Amino acid sequence: VQLQASGGGLVQAGGSLILSCAVSGLHFTSYAMGWFRQAPEKEREFVGAISPGALTTNYAESAKGRLTIYRDNAKDMVYLRMDRLNAEDTATYYCAADKYGRGHPESSEYEYWGQGTLVTVSS
Repeated sequence: VQLQASGGGLVQAGGSLILSCAVSGLHFTSYAMGWFRQAPEKEREFVGAISPGALTTNYAESAKGRLTIYRDNAKDMVYLRMDRLNAEDTATYYCAADKYGRGHPESSEYEYWGQGTLVTVSS
């Protein structure tokens, strides 16, 4: 199983970025997919998740209205679109696969993890 996150980089505050996660080696449509992030010297935190059929999403309060998760089940891809970025969004972002299909915020429910992609927001 591989989850390959990409799309991170340096972006100015107020800008937008789309992260991608390519998934292989599992039955993609059986898994909810989540995004987490870890800022320097902080705990990893839940950003949001999307159900296997893409019918429902679940976001952390800090993400609502600015971050959007979507997936392409034909391509085994999940995305995180981030708008109006600010310095507090600076973190390494991880995609993860939830075997229970629930998209809950608890990281323990996610069986597989990508390697992370770094997003740096400059002010």
